[in-house]
Amino acid sequence: MDRVSKLASQKAVVIFSKSSCGMSHAIKRLFYEQGVGPAIYELDEDKRGKEMEWALIRLGCNPSVPAVFIGGKFVGSANIIMTLHLNGSLKKMLRDAGALWL
Repeated sequence: MDRVSKLASQKAVVIFSKSSCGMSHAIKRLFYEQGVGPAIYELDEDKRGKEMEWALIRLGCNPSVPAVFIGGKFVGSANIIMTLHLNGSLKKMLRDAGALWL
């Protein structure tokens, strides 16, 4: 849990992902298209990935990936992020966290 918290606070947007996950790919692409350069941690490529995956599940992220943190706070998985994007709230969150300038 400490590792996830530490990594999540190191950049305005952090995504915990798996390289083989289609939804993770879609969420990463969404952020790139918004002009955001998130920190991305591929759990299936990290030696402590399984440990971090369990920590994400304990945080309430089910499925465990993609798990998105904005401004160091856990926001949610793909469904939440897409809902925030569609209702316009995501851009404001990104601006407030310093991930977007405009």
